[in-house]
Amino acid sequence: MLNISENKIQDRMNWNVFSTLNYVESKKTKRLMIRMLKWTFFTVFVIMLLPWTQNVSTTGVVTTVLPEHRPQTIHSIIAGRVDQWLVFEGQRVDKGDTLMVISEIKDAYMDDRLLERTKNQINLKKGVVDAYSQKESAQEAQLEALRDQQKLKLDQAQMKMQQAKLKVQNDSIKLQAAIIDLQTAEYQYERMDSLYQRGVKSLTDLEKRRLKYQETLAKETEARNNWYNSQTELIRLRVDISTIRAEYDTYQAKILSEKLTTTSNRLDSEGSINKMENQYSNYKKRTGYYYILAPQSGYVTKTFVTGIGETIKEGQPVISIMPDEYELAAEIYIEPIDLPLMHVGEHVRIQFDGWPAIVFSGWPDASYGTYGGEIYAIDQYIGDNGKYRMLIKPDERDVPWPKALRYGAGLKAMILLNDVPIWYELWRQVNGFPPEYYKPKTDKVTGDAIKEKK
Repeated sequence: MLNISENKIQDRMNWNVFSTLNYVESKKTKRLMIRMLKWTFFTVFVIMLLPWTQNVSTTGVVTTVLPEHRPQTIHSIIAGRVDQWLVFEGQRVDKGDTLMVISEIKDAYMDDRLLERTKNQINLKKGVVDAYSQKESAQEAQLEALRDQQKLKLDQAQMKMQQAKLKVQNDSIKLQAAIIDLQTAEYQYERMDSLYQRGVKSLTDLEKRRLKYQETLAKETEARNNWYNSQTELIRLRVDISTIRAEYDTYQAKILSEKLTTTSNRLDSEGSINKMENQYSNYKKRTGYYYILAPQSGYVTKTFVTGIGETIKEGQPVISIMPDEYELAAEIYIEPIDLPLMHVGEHVRIQFDGWPAIVFSGWPDASYGTYGGEIYAIDQYIGDNGKYRMLIKPDERDVPWPKALRYGAGLKAMILLNDVPIWYELWRQVNGFPPEYYKPKTDKVTGDAIKEKK
């Protein structure tokens, strides 16, 4: 039994008995295996030297370039009650079409003849303004008449005063002549008295000289009295001139005060007219708000108010419209660590949800189903999600974006960065290093972005 077992073991250890093992260990198979390994290593080495485009991958949604091309919610400017719906969700409307009709719910505007009555009040107030204007004209005429009358009175008084001055001058001359006559008569009387004392002249002659002296003294006194009277008359005329001026100035001040009061009332009425006209315009404008119109052409996407008779508040959203003409863009978010690598004008490859694509992230030219884009805006502040928002517009030099693409669709974006060998990219990924920092340079002739390492 022992010999039989040993023979079987020897047969099993004799490898020449197995044909497959002999085939594998033949010299021809060994050469083929070595050749395959050599070509494999050579291929891997060549692949490691191939260029690889670094990129930052992220997700986003489809938006529009202009804000007015995005879905907009239409609000009711005034409070009211829904009377009639003229559209339904999904319907296309043109700019200016009536979407719904509302009615008034505030008692201050429920008068059916509100505009007419307000207009009548304005016309009545304008009549009051005209009356005040005519009163102002009449008071201005009174002032002119008083000024003319004052001028005539003053001219008359001035003329009398000139006459009085001449009379004072004449009386002053007469007084001086009377004084000279009095002095002469006094001198002659004294001489006559001296001659009488010496007995040369008689008493009769002396009495005549005395009588002459007395007459001359009376004339001098009369002349002096006339001179005083003429001065008094001159002073009286000067007082009359001051009285005339004060009297007429009082009359003019009174009429001027009344005129200013009239002017104040007219201006107050004009202010009331402006206020009422503003109110009338507001009433007229408010009647137009009973019809909620479409601000632009588009499609009704959603109604926020349902039924008939429902009340709405001021500023409450009632309907949403999506414009039918818009220029699409992409909205993506990037991490703060990648922000220094982003620049306006950078090229982006985009894969839209619902469009089949074969993507090679490192070889964008070999990818199929992606579309070109270009960064045109980067937010200067971080968003609520802790990332920075970027806007991408279609690249005009690339394939146009799908026409069936709609606002809000999802997408995946690859921001293309620097070109590096594959071995470097693998080494970077293994070590967790960020992509190469660079700053693109714009070609002055073509306007294309040229990547320049820093």
